[in-house]
Amino acid sequence: MPDRNKITIYDVAKEAGVSRQTVSRVLNNRIDVSDETRERVQIIIENLGYHPNAVAQSLSRQKSYLFGVVTAGLKYTGPSRTLSGITSKAEELGYGLLIKELASFSANNVHPILQWFQSHQVEGIIWAAPEIGDNRNWLEKQLLGIDLPIIYLTMEKREYVSIVAVDNFQGAKTGTEHLLEQGRKNIGHISGPLDWWEARQRKLGWSTALDEAGLLPDERMCVEGNWSSKSGKAAFLELLNKYPEMDAVFVGNDQMALSVLQTAFELGKKIPDDLMVVGFDGIPESEFYCPSLTTVCQSQDELGSIAVEELVWLVEKKNKAENEHLPKYLTIKPELIIRQSSQKGNY
Repeated sequence: MPDRNKITIYDVAKEAGVSRQTVSRVLNNRIDVSDETRERVQIIIENLGYHPNAVAQSLSRQKSYLFGVVTAGLKYTGPSRTLSGITSKAEELGYGLLIKELASFSANNVHPILQWFQSHQVEGIIWAAPEIGDNRNWLEKQLLGIDLPIIYLTMEKREYVSIVAVDNFQGAKTGTEHLLEQGRKNIGHISGPLDWWEARQRKLGWSTALDEAGLLPDERMCVEGNWSSKSGKAAFLELLNKYPEMDAVFVGNDQMALSVLQTAFELGKKIPDDLMVVGFDGIPESEFYCPSLTTVCQSQDELGSIAVEELVWLVEKKNKAENEHLPKYLTIKPELIIRQSSQKGNY
C-alpha cells in the first residue's frame, strides 16, 4: 500500500478499479456515478486516508473557493459578531477565508491588501471594516484595475459599489419613537464617535423622531461617547449636567447604555420611573442586566451571512461573463426589543 502521506487520486482509482475521472466525480458529488460505484470509492478513500489536494483542485476547476475578508477592531463586539456570520455562511457554502485585520479603522493604504488577495487567488472580497472619517476616499481612485468582486459592509450608499448594511437610521428612529410613545418628552442622546457613519446615522434617527414629534432637538440634549462602557458613564454625567430635565435617553450602543443604568442606580435614579433607557445592538448581556435593557437589536451575524451570499452571486455572475450588474444597497432592518428599562411599572 502507498505511503498514506503520499496517497493520490490515481492510487484511489487503481484500488477501486475505476478511472481517475470517476473518483473526481465522487469527490465533487456529481450525479453521473452509480450508487454502488460511489460507495466503493468512498470506502477506498476512507481506507487509504486520501485527502484531496485543494490547490490542485482549484487549478483544475479554475476556482479557488477562497474569499478575502478585511476587518478591523475585532476587540469590539460588532466586528467580531459580523466576522462570525461571515465564517459560518462561508463554511456552509464551501468557501475558505483569508482574513486581513487593518492596523487601524482609518487605514487608507489599501492597495497592497487588494494586491495580496489577488496574488492568493481569492475569488472575491468582503470589506467588513466600518466606514470612519475619510477611510473610503480610496474607492474612487484605487479600485481601478482590481478585477475582483467586492461587497462592502456598514457604509454610506454609493451608486457604483455593492453594500450590505444595517438600517441604523430607522433603528434609532424606532427606538426614540418608542420612548415618545411612553410619554417621554425630554429625550437625550449619547452617540458613538461621530466620525463613524453608524453613529451619525443613529444620531440622525434620534433627531428625526423628535422633529416629527414637534420637539426640537439641540446640542444641549446630546453628548458623544466612544462606544465603551467607561465613556458611557462620563457621557451620561455630562448629559445630566447639561440637560437636567431629561426623562429618557437613547444610547448609541448597549455597552454605553449598560453603564448608564449602573450610573443612574448610583445616583439614586429609578429606572424606568425617573429615566427610561434604550440602547442599540442587542448584545446578549442586555437581557440579563437589572433592570433588563430595551435595545434596538441588529443581527450582525445576519449581516455577515448576507454579505457572503451576495458575494457568491457576484462571483457566479463574473464566472459566467455576466459582468453587467447593478450594484445593490441591501439594508437589514433592526428589531426593537422592549424590556424593563423602558416599561413603566415593570421594575
